[in-house]
Amino acid sequence: MTAAVTDATTHRTADRMTDRTTDRTTALTILYRGPLASCDYDCPYCPFAKRRDSTAQLRADRAALDRFTAWARDEADHRLSVLFTPWGEGLVRSWYRRALVDLSHEAHIDRVAIQTNLSCRTDWLEGADLDTLALWCTYHPGQTPYDRFLGRTRRLAELGVRFSVGMVGLPEHLEHARRLRAELPEHVYLWVNAAEGHTYTDEQAAPWTDLDPLFPYSRHPHRSAGMPCRTGESVVSVDGEGTVRRCHFVPAELGNLYDGSYRAALAPRPCPLAVCDCHIGYVHLETLPLYDVFAGGVLERVPRPVTPMA
Repeated sequence: MTAAVTDATTHRTADRMTDRTTDRTTALTILYRGPLASCDYDCPYCPFAKRRDSTAQLRADRAALDRFTAWARDEADHRLSVLFTPWGEGLVRSWYRRALVDLSHEAHIDRVAIQTNLSCRTDWLEGADLDTLALWCTYHPGQTPYDRFLGRTRRLAELGVRFSVGMVGLPEHLEHARRLRAELPEHVYLWVNAAEGHTYTDEQAAPWTDLDPLFPYSRHPHRSAGMPCRTGESVVSVDGEGTVRRCHFVPAELGNLYDGSYRAALAPRPCPLAVCDCHIGYVHLETLPLYDVFAGGVLERVPRPVTPMA
């Protein structure tokens, strides 16, 4: 990034922070992550693989989600979009399926989506408003039979569910990804996440970019320090206690969802971190064009017709 662009961005952020007052009636995007931390898969690159929550922990997660869902349904004076980003797998739990269905029918909720490994059945989706509900699906080779996963994506397409499918870009996953791209419905976007801690030469990145023209956005962390970001203004992170933060990666608290104390803290503010390397974070950076790239599908990671990154 050139000095001129950096200076322009800095001045833009300062102007917004000085001159604008946040409209409390504007749409708010919420990334919800409750205490659920258990998963039915054993991915070697995930710290929550095959972790089991106790009965008490599951009850606490259910109570927290029910509380959040009730709050969201009552916020009829505000436009909301919700992405559930559990550490574990949510859709194997009935309360996540119910929350998605219930919220999908609320007129003031523009989108409700969840990140999932798609290990659960799909019949529950027949009760949802599919103009509102969407899925962000991840395929994990070695954790589920390929044909089962592919069959479920085809069923989603038959039902008319809006969804994306993706994988972690490990070298041993490349042939799996090529096969999946060839057999997925043509309209379904296949995204690739750069593997954490893994660097890619141009030669190594090329086949992943052939599969996902947007892979270059994931390949390198994005410089974010001092840069304008929608988080903390129109996007927030909420945990099971209702604590509101600007995003999952910045620990500073903005207030609480349930007593409304967070509202006074909603304002444009620069990112305090040096870099942002997770899609659910950097997609909100105003220095990147991803709100245009994913117009209408930011939460479920469904782009408009894909064009390569310049």
